Formats: sequence, structure tokens, C-alpha cells
Amino acid sequence: MNKIHLTGIVALCMAMLMPTAADAQRIDYRVIPLPTSVSVDTTKTFALTDGMTIAYDSSNPAISRNAQFLCGWVKDEAGITLRLAPTDKKAAVRLVLRKAPAKSSKKAKALADMSSQELASYDIAVDKTGILITANTDEGLFRAAQTLRKSLVSTKASGAGSASASIQMPFVTIHDQPRFAYRGVMLDCARHFFAVDVIKQYIDMMALHGCNQLHWHLTEDQGWRFEVKSLPELAKRGSIRQQTVLGHNTGVYDGQRYGGYYTQEQCREVVNYAAERYINVIPEIDLPGHMLGALHVYPHLGCTGGPYPVWPHWGVSRDVLCVGNPETMTFLKTVVGELCDVFPSKYIHIGGDECPRDRWKQCPKCQAKAKELGLTDDGKHSVESQLQTWVNHEMEAFLRQRGRDMIGWDEVLEGGLTDGGIVMSWRGIKGGIEAAKQHHRVIMSPNSYCYIDYYQLKDHNRQPDAIGGYLPVSKVYSFEPLVPDDLSEEEQQYILGPQVNLWTEYVAYPNHVFFMLLPRLDAISEVQWCQSSQKDFEDFKMRLPRMKQLYDRLGITYCRDIE
Repeated sequence: MNKIHLTGIVALCMAMLMPTAADAQRIDYRVIPLPTSVSVDTTKTFALTDGMTIAYDSSNPAISRNAQFLCGWVKDEAGITLRLAPTDKKAAVRLVLRKAPAKSSKKAKALADMSSQELASYDIAVDKTGILITANTDEGLFRAAQTLRKSLVSTKASGAGSASASIQMPFVTIHDQPRFAYRGVMLDCARHFFAVDVIKQYIDMMALHGCNQLHWHLTEDQGWRFEVKSLPELAKRGSIRQQTVLGHNTGVYDGQRYGGYYTQEQCREVVNYAAERYINVIPEIDLPGHMLGALHVYPHLGCTGGPYPVWPHWGVSRDVLCVGNPETMTFLKTVVGELCDVFPSKYIHIGGDECPRDRWKQCPKCQAKAKELGLTDDGKHSVESQLQTWVNHEMEAFLRQRGRDMIGWDEVLEGGLTDGGIVMSWRGIKGGIEAAKQHHRVIMSPNSYCYIDYYQLKDHNRQPDAIGGYLPVSKVYSFEPLVPDDLSEEEQQYILGPQVNLWTEYVAYPNHVFFMLLPRLDAISEVQWCQSSQKDFEDFKMRLPRMKQLYDRLGITYCRDIE
């Protein structure tokens, strides 16, 4: 009897310690990035169960796709199987666009008048009737579905997924919209090449965090990755380097040919995949420097005539395009023209950074071009810096004819920008401040806060190789892009938003890509999405474990430590 009694007591104690099914599967809405407004009534819940339905406008392909996304995410994260039932008036989950004026022209104008932030806004209401998602656009419905997805993470492990499974969803009213219109992430595929499936996975992580601009860096001294159909040898030969240096330019090489490029069809595949997740793809062809991939194939476009091997090591080559050669501008317009044909992005990035001008000083063709343009050293700008400004302006005018806006790194400010140019400030925030004061649009991407190729842990032995520097999650999270101490309220309007950059000199494999990205992407997502008054790093750390659970389920590598 005593033995039986003791066993019963142990069983009772264990039962008291273990959460009930309802408690274990109860969710909250404290996700990353944190929504603008969340009002929860924890005393009441709606039970989401197997077999319930999702209603939506099936005549709209984008909304239909979003409903399918949501259905899959609920299954993946909670083990709950929902059915798509577009016309079910009693559906537990409803995706609804807010009413717009009846005439399509008025509706189009209403949408055109909205800011990018308003286009991404949404509301979620959970009450006794179910889950109502409303938004101005199908993009807003997608953002809301992602918030619900992240809210459900960890419920499946608590026993959901059986025939009687249910998720207890506290009544809530959520209103949300992003702080910044531009929420960017860059991936360098020129130093190291990554397959299309890896790019798609990168896009998925961006979409999960509310990002909307993928800056795709495609050309470098170490390889040319974009197919130009009218110049077929450019990618075939310019994408291949004969070997790659080991470590930090040690002088020791692996002896292995390395390369790869994206066909235009693959680029369109990436663009379409991203568009379905409301991400715009901004391609970058870096010019007139960082061009050894092209000069290797067309040596006559350089100042010395070559030969120009595709570089097997890291750094910046002194050999750049010869701006005095009239064929150079023909080449650039051919390349960028095909780039515009493939990428519908309003923004096209021309680089413009780190362009040594030594060769131009000694090149008769470049000096003759400077004389033709009437360029002289004015004490502030050298003849050669003005030559680069001329190239920038030519490309900016060409892009404007194609209905596009040019983005350049902050070096493009040195010789002056025309009104349509956009400055990506990377050498700190000084260039961004200067550009905003001149009423140029700005993307804030300072290396001190946004270069995620830096180490994220002080102990280098606890992480893969990196280019150097130290950028922990906490510093990314502390970034304030608007710089209120230096810019007036009017000037702040020119800051489009922030962007983090992943350069890949020392990042050669997909797992390394995502280790460098996560969880620093979580941190920048709150900089991009949340109002500054919402940000609280201690609270952020309490919400991060749920995201890590999701990464674990997806099989995504990430840095498990935070400093």
C-alpha cells in the first residue's frame, strides 16, 4: 500500500508540474519585429482547431497565394490543418482588403497616394468569432500572416497536431505598419557564388522579418555573376578565377578553379520568388572600379591593355575601366540595359565606390577625355574624381531614360549628384547626413552598425572566420538611422531607411551565410520596422528564443550567442 501510495503522489506531483494542453498551446503575439500596437485580453481565448477554414477573395491571385502561405505556416508551426474555403461566411480565419472607392481609377489613385508604410500596414483581431485580418493591400495581408506564423512557433512541440489539437489564442487587437519604407539586406554573390536555392532561402528569412529590399551584389574583381546575352563571353569567362587565396590574403592558394554565374532566366526566377514575398530585388553592377571580371574578358577596356586575370585574392584592384575609351560607355550601357530588362526594380545600384584613379592619371585617353570635358583641378575635386562624376552622371541619365533611379555608395557624392540620385552611406553616417542636407534620398548602411561580415562575438574561436571588426547583435539593435541631432525634421524625410550588408570574402558556404545573418537580422528588423520608442534590447532578448525555435525547425544555421 505504501508503495502504491508513493507512486500516486509522484504521479500527482508530475501532473501538477506539467502544463495542461490548453496552457502549453496558448500563444502570445510578442514577435520580432514587434508590432506597432498590441492590445491583449488574456482572460478570453479563441480555440483554433483542425478542420477550420480560411476565407479570402479567390479572384485575387496574390491574396489566394497568401492564404495558401498562411495555411502552410499554421500546419508547420502548430500542427493545425486548416482548409481553404474562399466563400465560407463562418470561416475561422478571414483575409479581407479594406474597402476602397468603387471605381477602379479611384482605387488605383487611393493606393498610389499611400506611403510604402501604409501599403504594408495591417490589423489583426482575434475574438469569439475567430481571426480577422484586414489590410490596405495584399502585401499587408502577407505581413499579418507572418506575424501569426511567428506567434504560433513552439505550440507544435506541446502536443498539437493530433485530431483534437487546438491552439488557444487570446483575444487581441493588433495594428501594425513599418517605420521605414526601405528595409534592406544586401548579399554579395560576387566574391563567393551561391546557388539560386540559397538566394531563395535568404529571401525567406528577409520576408520573415518584414524586409522588403534585397540588394544583390553581382560583379567584382573576383568574379562577374550576371549573364549579358549580347556579350556571352563576359559571364562565361569573367565568372571564373583560377584559384582562391586561403585565409586573409596569406599568399597561399587552394589551386582550385572557382566560379559560377546567374543566367537571366535564373535572375527572373529570383525576382519572381522575391516579388511573391513582397521583396524588391535591386541588382548592383559595380562601376567603374571593381571590374577585373569584365577586364579579363575585354582587356581593351582597361587603361593598360592587360592582361587582367580575375583576382584570386581579396582587396581592390588598381585596374579599372578606361573612361577615356568611348567603347567603355557603350559596354556599360549594354550591360546595364540588359540588367534593366531583367530586373524591374525602380532602383538600380551602380556601386561607384573604391575606384582607384591612378591609371587615369597616366592614361592618355582618360586625360584627353578630361580635356574634352573641360575638367580642371579646382582644389576640392581632382580631374580624375570629376571624371568619375561624369561617368556617374552618364549612367544616371541612362537609367532615368529607362524610368529607373540610380543608387551609389557614398563616394558618388564627391563630385556632386543630380536630383534623382540616391546615396547609400557606408563609411559611417557622415555621407548620409551630407546627402540629406542636399535633399538627396539616403539609405543608411554604415559599416559600424550594418556590416554583418564582421565578427559578432569577441572570441574569434567561437565563430567562423570573418573579415574583421566586431559587430554584436546589441550594437546593430542600437542603430538610429534618422540622426535627429544632425538633421532637421524636414531633412530626416530624405532617409529612406537602413540596410545591413553581408560581404563574402570570407563567407564561402550557405551555413556560414546564415550564421552571419542571424540573429543580427532580427536586430536590424526592429530598427527598420519599429518606432524608436518601442525598442528595448532586454525585451528583444526575451522574444528572441521563439525565433531561434523557428530557425531550428527550418534547419537554419544561426549564431546561438548574443553579445
